[in-house]
Amino acid sequence: MENKRIVLIDETLREGMQYRGLVFSVEQRLKILDFQEKLKVDICQAGYPPAHESEADIVKTLCHHAGKKEYNIRIAAMGRATIKDAALLLKTGVNDLHFHLHIKNNVSQNRLDQILSDLLKTIEFVKQHRPDAVISIAMLDIGKSNDQILNQGVSFLSDHHIDILSLPDTSGMMAPNQVFEKIHSLCHEAKDTKISIHCHNDMGMAAANSVMGILAGGRCLELSALGIGERNGIGDLYTTAKILQNQDFHINLNTDDMTTFHAYYSYVDAIVYEQTHEHVLNFNSPFFGDAVKTHVAGTHAGGEYGIATEETFFLNILCGRHLVKKYLDLKGIFYNETKLEEITSQIKTQSIALGRRLKNDEVKAIAASLI
Repeated sequence: MENKRIVLIDETLREGMQYRGLVFSVEQRLKILDFQEKLKVDICQAGYPPAHESEADIVKTLCHHAGKKEYNIRIAAMGRATIKDAALLLKTGVNDLHFHLHIKNNVSQNRLDQILSDLLKTIEFVKQHRPDAVISIAMLDIGKSNDQILNQGVSFLSDHHIDILSLPDTSGMMAPNQVFEKIHSLCHEAKDTKISIHCHNDMGMAAANSVMGILAGGRCLELSALGIGERNGIGDLYTTAKILQNQDFHINLNTDDMTTFHAYYSYVDAIVYEQTHEHVLNFNSPFFGDAVKTHVAGTHAGGEYGIATEETFFLNILCGRHLVKKYLDLKGIFYNETKLEEITSQIKTQSIALGRRLKNDEVKAIAASLI
């Protein structure tokens, strides 16, 4: 099972503040951290201390809160891969330090060697001041970076025993097969270093790409509540993790605790709505929205997914006898069961004539006319 054990990093607090300029208060971050702990998230990426001294103070507060409450969740902070930022991250008290590094494709070999040499100084600085620190380096971005640069960077970091190497599809333009091929290739270079998957949703592929990155050999996964993040966001916490759990990957996240999950998502959605006047948790949200239990074709009316309290049926030209019966029973409409075929036929005919689905009173009238 070891090679199927996935470390889950919830980036709602850090990446989430890049979603349309959201700003989480201290109280909101503490509440979100409490949700993450209850749901058994492995790592909370709590913020970006180099942005401002207040950000550093908030990360320190979250770290203290987790320690005081004896939480199992680990608190991480992110910054640039420099000694200056490393010093700021260490002052917050976090033991998980996440750095990002962007190397341009036109970089010369000499310049690349210098960048990696400077990076090594940062790594050594952290290990000197915090020997047990867990270090993650994000190399941006695998969808656009030169393969040779990526291979050299991954090999270099693996040789220096970096704990986690994050390989994000920052631009969000990759297809699932491309992510699989890229990550599978780079995993051979990574050796004992864990590869972390971070996929953006610009083309709507974040969840699929995240799953394929894990199938290709990734062992860490970066997600957020409702997928909020820069531009169109990143992979959604619940749905992505659940899909992998269903394929026997070992993820601590308690996806069975639907009460807490729905409360977490509703809480984040309320913050989003307050600041943007638009919801991200809506009718069409996967699993948590009501749309997953709405049916027109009877063959689909299984009601297997989602948290909606009851199934909803819409009757138009595509409905069948089975779905009509379900609708009539659900609505408590009295009907002659021997007339189901005729009821269904009349519903279809009226739907064609009106050019829309039928309303409840119209269906009721058809059933009553055939008693």
